[in-house]
Formats: sequence, structure tokens, C-alpha cells
Amino acid sequence: MRFLFFLFCFLIVLVTSSAAAVAPKHALQPWAENPWYWNYHGEALLLLGGSDDDNLFQWPEKELLMQLDRLAAAGGNIIRNTMSDRKDKGHEVYPFKQLKDGKYDLNEWNEEYWTRFERMLRETAKRHIIVQIEVWDRFDYTDTGGSDRWQIHPYNPQNNINYTYEQSGFARRYPDHPGANKQPFFFTTPKQRNNREVLTYQQRFVEKMLDHTLRYDHVLYCIDNETNGEEEWGRYWVQFIKEQATKLESKVYVTEMWDDWNLTAERHKRTFDHPELYDFVDVSQNNHNKGQKHWDNFLHVREYLSKKPRPMNTTKTYGADGNKFGHTDQDGIERFWRHLLAGAASIRFHRPVSGLGLSDKAVASIRAARKLESKIPLWLMKPANELLSDRESNEAYLSAHAGIAYALYFPAGGNVRVDFSDARGSLVAHWIDISSGEWGPVQNVSGGENTLLAPPGQGNWAAAITIRE
Repeated sequence: MRFLFFLFCFLIVLVTSSAAAVAPKHALQPWAENPWYWNYHGEALLLLGGSDDDNLFQWPEKELLMQLDRLAAAGGNIIRNTMSDRKDKGHEVYPFKQLKDGKYDLNEWNEEYWTRFERMLRETAKRHIIVQIEVWDRFDYTDTGGSDRWQIHPYNPQNNINYTYEQSGFARRYPDHPGANKQPFFFTTPKQRNNREVLTYQQRFVEKMLDHTLRYDHVLYCIDNETNGEEEWGRYWVQFIKEQATKLESKVYVTEMWDDWNLTAERHKRTFDHPELYDFVDVSQNNHNKGQKHWDNFLHVREYLSKKPRPMNTTKTYGADGNKFGHTDQDGIERFWRHLLAGAASIRFHRPVSGLGLSDKAVASIRAARKLESKIPLWLMKPANELLSDRESNEAYLSAHAGIAYALYFPAGGNVRVDFSDARGSLVAHWIDISSGEWGPVQNVSGGENTLLAPPGQGNWAAAITIRE
């Protein structure tokens, strides 16, 4: 009898644990029918977005709501949210309580920080806007470029009452670019330097964050912003977040974002090769590449992941006139549209000045993409440039459900031949002016042959080509 009792208890625990690993049907999760894309509330979901900052939760309430309303009105449904607290604009606050003497107590919270965070979660949920969180941002803990962010940060021993430089292992200054990975903040986990003095406070912060986010069903998690860190750092925090979620019978989806612009680099395999840990991939740094290389790099990863497909998110689409990388507005628009047709699950314009943010051009692209989606469910399509001929490099891009529907993008005019040999009967092309986000002309197209197509004008144009009803 005792054996049967223990067997019964074991089965109860097993069933409970299994249930905890399954996301509710309505929650955001990879789509079972096509795991390259997300599913939310039982429907396939293409994530498109743009925002004027990477930590919108820190914004004053009025400005936050205006930004979210503008995004929703354009058809956008995702924002990036770093948990960043660096004081770049003056309205940012730290998560820890500041005492009368000016120092911080890392055991006490600044409720204003968490009130702002909760507001962002609540208001995005109302508008069905997905939030992709980045837990750690290496630029918060550096003095690079004379920013002196580390000099005033609560984790700096001179600014808190909780530990000394000797106890924490921190230095007084970190003048190097954080890409040099010299900040001990990112070496605290047990399989690195096992710095319990600092790790304890990092754990408390993540637990507090999860106290808020795990009550919502529209949140994704990314461990870092463009990291060069050790593999064990990211692995530790993925496991930590998932363990905390499991305690509350919740399922979460987590990834890491590596800084390497070359998606074929070995570092990216830390996520690509471990679907048991990383539920989706973020390939934002591909957006430092241009033209055909940008398209080809993305498709390389798609092929690499094809044995076990996962959503491929691009939460930072670089490209805006005057930014430090030399990228232009046109680069940003092209990258958005190439990733759209190549099969990205989530595409967001990066904040100014590195990206178009939620500018008029970004809004027009989002609106145009939704028009394309209204004619063609993009999750039924596959990249299909092999159906194009008489094409110059970067002249046009195609996604297709051969014989049924075709999505065509021209960055700057031109003309190409499209192989419609699998399509029987007449087709119709609905042109979309990406610069305005409005419909353009409608064109009849013959199926069953190679057809020369050109957009109605110069500049960025897309076409939704479908069987005539």
C-alpha cells in the first residue's frame, strides 16, 4: 500500500509539472501549424512594430500612451522594452530605493520604477501589443564615451550601502566599450565567477520583474541587448526565468541576442543549437548588413533551423539618415521589407537615431505591410527568389505559395520576370505604395508563364498577387 501511495503522489507531481510546461491556448506562443510564426489568442500573429525608445516604460504616462496609440493605429503590435535605467533623457529612474544620504539600498525598491513598468504592461495588454523584454543592457553599466553611467549607478559600490568594491569585485570605472566584456556584472553566475554577493541582488531584480510580467500573457523575454558575453551567463538566466515561471505554472519563451553581425558565426549557434533552452531566435544584428547579403544571411539561419523551426524575431531594424553607422532611411525600409518576405515572425523599427522608430516612414511601412497581409497570409508563404529572373542584385524580392499567391517587393523601381507557371488562370496584382502606406493600381496578370512585372513608380513598392476570384 505504501508503494502505491508513493506511486500515486509521483504521478500527481508528474502531471502537475507537465501541465506547468504547457502554455494556455490563448497565450502568446509559437504557432503549432507553422512554428516560424507566433500564435496569440488562437490566431496566427505577424508582429510588426516601431517605437521611439527602447525602454518606453520609463516614459511619462501621457507620452507612453500617445506612442502606444500611434503604434496601434498604424497596425503595429510589438514593442521592445529593455529594463534599462540609464539616465539618458532625464526622466528615467532606478529600481532601487534612494536613501536620504543619496545612497541606494539594493534590498529596497523604488516603487515608481515598478509602477511605470506595470503601467506599460497593462496598457500594452489593452491594445494587444506584444512586449519583448531585454532583461540586461550592457550599456547601463559602463562609462564608455564619457557617459559615466557606472559612476552614478546603484550597483556601483560607492552608491549603495550593501557591499564594498572588495566584496563585489567591481572596479571604480569601466571606460571601455561594453563589447570588450570587462564588466564583472556579467560574470556572477555559478559556472562563471560565482559572485554570490552581486548575484543575490540580480536574482531579486529578475524575480521582481517576473512578479509583474507573469500575470500577463503577451510578454517575450530576451536575456541581453547585443551581448558578447560568455555562454554560461545567458544559459543561467534562461534557466532561472523558466524555473520561476514553472513555480507559477506558467510557460515563457526566452532567447538571447548576440552582437555578432555575421549570422554564420559560431557564437550564434549557442542559441540556434539549443531549442530546449531558447524558444525563439533574435537576429537583429543582421540589420547591420545591406542588400542581397542581408537577405541571404537571414535565409541561411532559416535553413539552419529548418529541422526544428522557431520564430525568428528582429526587434531592432537599423537604418535612418544621419546615424553613426552610415545607414539611411532607405536601408531601414529595405531591411524591414526583406525580413517580412523572408519569413521573420517579428520586425520592429529601432529607435532614432539608429532607426526610423515610429516616424511617418515607419508608420507607412507598417500600414503597407498590413495591407499586404490583408490579401496574403504571409505565414502561408515561403521565400521564393528562385522564381525571379532577369533580376539584378537587390532589385526585387519574392515570397510565394506557388500557384496560389505571391508577395513581391521592389526597393527602387526596376523590372523582373516572375515564374507563374504553377498558377492556372488569371491573377491580379494589388500594388501598395510603401512610401504612403496606401493602395496603388490594380493590375491583371496572366498565370502559367514567366511574366515581366514592374512597379507603378520608383521607390519602394510591394504587390500582393493572387488568383482572380
